[in-house]
Amino acid sequence: MAKNTPINPPAVTGAGRRELPAYVSNGLIGLRVRDVPLTTGMTLLSGYSGEHYERQIEAAAVAPYPIAGDIALDGAWLSDKSHQISDLQQAYDFSAGELTSRFTFQAEGVSAQVEVLTFCSRVDPTLVCQEVSITVDKGCSLGLRAIVDASGADGRALRHSRVTPGEPEPSTDGALLWESAGGLSTCGVAFVSQVLGVGDQQPTRPPLRDQRLVTEYGFRARAGRKVRLRQIASLIPSALHTLPDQQAARLAAKAANDGFDKIRQQNRAAWDELWKGRIRLEGAEDRWQSLADAAFFYLNSSVHASSPASTSIFGLATWHDYHYYFGHVMWDIEAFAVPALCMLQPEAARALLDYRSSRLDAARQNARLMGRRGIQFPWESAPTSGQEAAPLPGTAAWHEDHVSLDVARAFSLYADATGDREFLRTRAWPVLAGVSEWITTRVSKTGRGYAINESMGIAERENPVDNAAFTNMGAVVVLRDAVRVAADLNLSADPEWTRIADGMALPMRGKAVISHEAYRVDEEKGATPDPLMGLFPFGYRLDPAEEKATLEFYLGMAQDYIGSPMLSALYGAWAARLNDRRLALKLLDEGYGQFCTGRFLQTLEYRADRFPEQPQAGPFFANIGGFLTALLFGFTGLRAGPDAPDAWVERECVLPEGWTSIEVDRLWICGQAMRLVARQGETARLIPL
Repeated sequence: MAKNTPINPPAVTGAGRRELPAYVSNGLIGLRVRDVPLTTGMTLLSGYSGEHYERQIEAAAVAPYPIAGDIALDGAWLSDKSHQISDLQQAYDFSAGELTSRFTFQAEGVSAQVEVLTFCSRVDPTLVCQEVSITVDKGCSLGLRAIVDASGADGRALRHSRVTPGEPEPSTDGALLWESAGGLSTCGVAFVSQVLGVGDQQPTRPPLRDQRLVTEYGFRARAGRKVRLRQIASLIPSALHTLPDQQAARLAAKAANDGFDKIRQQNRAAWDELWKGRIRLEGAEDRWQSLADAAFFYLNSSVHASSPASTSIFGLATWHDYHYYFGHVMWDIEAFAVPALCMLQPEAARALLDYRSSRLDAARQNARLMGRRGIQFPWESAPTSGQEAAPLPGTAAWHEDHVSLDVARAFSLYADATGDREFLRTRAWPVLAGVSEWITTRVSKTGRGYAINESMGIAERENPVDNAAFTNMGAVVVLRDAVRVAADLNLSADPEWTRIADGMALPMRGKAVISHEAYRVDEEKGATPDPLMGLFPFGYRLDPAEEKATLEFYLGMAQDYIGSPMLSALYGAWAARLNDRRLALKLLDEGYGQFCTGRFLQTLEYRADRFPEQPQAGPFFANIGGFLTALLFGFTGLRAGPDAPDAWVERECVLPEGWTSIEVDRLWICGQAMRLVARQGETARLIPL
């Protein structure tokens, strides 16, 4: 195996039962592909939202499924005879983002071997491609259908077309304009199809019926001769075009002209480029390398430079039994996903931040609604408007102040990691200045210094607390970033920013930072290690004795928290800060490794053995991003900053027990390709290429 070829997850056989279906995405489009891939799955489209059927809030909306299909053997359709499907197999090729499904369909005395290839193009991000190959064991009448299925999407069809206006022949199989529930947005889908292996075939294309556009082929098939049905669909949200069905028709027609093979080849080349950033764990068991490859794949496949609405905590994945984050954009993306993406796929990291930049007015209005100045980012940001969209009554949104700090910190981190001076001036500075102004209206002056009262930390408790440690630590980091950037750009910084940063009170118990004032170990969610998140990856600096005491205090309670979402993945890196390699490996397994289960190593939100009552929901990007951030920054001792990359080394590498090095052949740092070599006990090296 080439060193930058990922380890693919094990192929699976049979129906998925309670396991999540395969997730196929390119960051603009996300599909749940069932074990029988011709059956309609679920689609999410970045920037496409509607009114939630129960909560009546803006939420990511299920879009029409673009690549459904059907097969008939002597008139017996697979969709009517699903009990006659056998030998189900699926395999995922992470190196190319391709899912291959195989099954046998038997009807009317004929047996058909079926293979289905599915992928979303990274080069042409509006395109979903599927090839269905069928081989029958005896001659028969073979029917094939390519289907765009909107029957599972809330909303309504505004129009559809099966012709190309003004042209004698249609350039696509058809186009559909679909409006979401509540009329909050629209999306367009257009598709083309082609049958190979039986000569020229003219399909039938009836009008929209039962919320489905169907192209149907029928012909005689010969025994042993492979027939292929290819379909390519373009999906576009109104966030990217005001007439998305027409633009989808243009791009679907272009795809037909380019051809399936060219699109596939270009997609594979794009993944080859991404995999140059593969994080190799030398000396680690193969299991750890496979988990790192899966994390890399799912994170990178769920973001794209073309995305108009960031991504959600599950990327563009959804399923029937988990919807409770509603596709909203939340702090987890900036806190956990952006750090790794800054070096792995900076164009996509920029798109995530552009979503926040383009909705600053909504954040300013949100601050005003709370009686404050500056910028206060919403707790659950609506994909289209960027406004607060938390389910009513919105209790978390009342006190979850740290979201603004997470977003601001991501902007300064991106500017440091990329060295993009224009971004620093035009994007990062407005956010840092606006959030810093908000901090001045959020703090209170006390005898101990500055305090943030009635706030909520990472643990979403029933009642707010005073001086939530992570919030206060985050405020200090952001204020100091803002002062530094102002000096760098020769701009004016409010002197109050420095006074607050220097005078911010932290709740302490001895030398250890504790979660908040009046903290008790036995309180609700008392083991939540939010002060450790303030240390890493947020970057608050404590003196060595205080850092050691804080780490020991919370690592001592790890078993009371680990298995919960978000922070569990960071325990291994925190143990490494105490130079305990054995504990680092143990906690990395308990805090991340045991979250990865089921078909194709999708990382779940909750560890199933510790929270069996929770739905299996994944891929969960706080856990994935935390793991990758630990690999790139936590164990390696790197801390991105405004200085040259050789100044990023903060301490020697401390790797989990048995690991000898973490190596990456290409990271993007300050606009330059660099190689990372981080060997146990040595200082990491960033080597320009």
